Amino acid sequence: MNSHSLIAIGLLSFLSACATPPPEQPPERSSSAELSANVSSDRCPVRALMSEVDPARLRSDISTMVSFGTRHTLSDAVSPTRGIGAARRWVESEFRRMSQGCGQCLEIATPSDDVRAPRNPEGVPVVNVLAIQKGRRDPGRVIIISGHLDSRVSDVMDATSDAPGANDDASGTAAVIEAARILSRRTFDATLVYAALSGEEQGLLGGKILADYAKRRGWKVEAVLNNDIIGNTGGSSGERVDGRVRVFTEGVRSLETQAMADARTSNGGEVDSPSRNLARFIDGVANDCLESFDVMMIYRRDRFGRGGDQVRMLEAGFPSVRVTEGAENYTRQHQDLRVENGIAYGDTLEGVDFPYLARVVSLNVASLASLASAPPPPTEVRIEGAVSPDTVVSWSKVEGATGYRIWRRPTTEPVWTLSVETGPDATSLRLPGVIIDDWFFGVAALGPDGLSSPVQFAGPVGAFFPPPTD
Repeated sequence: MNSHSLIAIGLLSFLSACATPPPEQPPERSSSAELSANVSSDRCPVRALMSEVDPARLRSDISTMVSFGTRHTLSDAVSPTRGIGAARRWVESEFRRMSQGCGQCLEIATPSDDVRAPRNPEGVPVVNVLAIQKGRRDPGRVIIISGHLDSRVSDVMDATSDAPGANDDASGTAAVIEAARILSRRTFDATLVYAALSGEEQGLLGGKILADYAKRRGWKVEAVLNNDIIGNTGGSSGERVDGRVRVFTEGVRSLETQAMADARTSNGGEVDSPSRNLARFIDGVANDCLESFDVMMIYRRDRFGRGGDQVRMLEAGFPSVRVTEGAENYTRQHQDLRVENGIAYGDTLEGVDFPYLARVVSLNVASLASLASAPPPPTEVRIEGAVSPDTVVSWSKVEGATGYRIWRRPTTEPVWTLSVETGPDATSLRLPGVIIDDWFFGVAALGPDGLSSPVQFAGPVGAFFPPPTD
């Protein structure tokens, strides 16, 4: 267990769309007593949401995407049955059907750009498909789940050969669609965005289009969960890994200002970007809600020497992670369909483990629901205590927060270990006998049902919503 073992208490009040919530149960609190992050919890109120994830439906969605033959960004955009155009129109139709079922709760958008790039030299329209579920109390705060719809074979410019892309990345797109099916039936405080992106294989083009769209609309993006290659359990080494998923995060944020760099150089924070603390939040959800399933946090923004759409979101300053299966099979990625020396190459449906994929999707659903129902992190967290036996932690007040949890950990620990809880009116706390030199500090805001925001690290390095620089 880690710092978010109490994140979801009382979330059952959110499980019926537009329904009158039942009487609140008193949240489990520490009465300002110091807690260990390993406090056990035998309840996961988001379990009802997670139980709705259907492996058969995931198989059906991926089978449909595979049936379009190729979804290469430069493939046929007009045919009703083959190519990227048919695929994205199908996703759009699914989103519209869901919206009809929830009283038009989803705004469907198709932001696009005619991009010229080394892998798109002639410049064709690159079109994303978004379903936007507006938050009821804090609609400007945005939580995004994304996957990329396009596929490829060995030659990245081959737009005509069959490129099933079952795992890369129909699995991620299926996660987006399944999350939308389940969560659109409920209401949440923050806005949820379900994003099927195009152009990833041609240079992360869809990620850039999404980042630009978010900026134009003035979204305060708290979190991006980019799902890319999430459905395979048989690794290239022969190892079968079905008990973990990897979450990749950047340490030093891509859009670091000089003030952030100066603070980091002086006081630390290399492993406490908002993306890192978002990963710790997701890890806490897994610990609470998924038995025998681990989040393996990777301290890189992507696999070694590789990239995904979350990179473009990070470059725009938005806290983002990449969710990827525990063991990749490279004979199934970016390969022409063929058999050589008894080895089947190609990203086909046979390479997807649907019970495993359902667990990864369940983790996404639980994380999205928890983030969108909790208050945001405090916008400013500070610490004082140089040449003092005590540390003082202060933070900005968060509207709607019912309290705050002040976290600390030894500087070499990967997760938050100890915490103290305060009431809703507090904006600072003195920690007697806690030497500031020996610990890292952060603060999370608590909601009316005991839900917790991600922890925000003290100082500008950890800000989820840094002030504009221009």
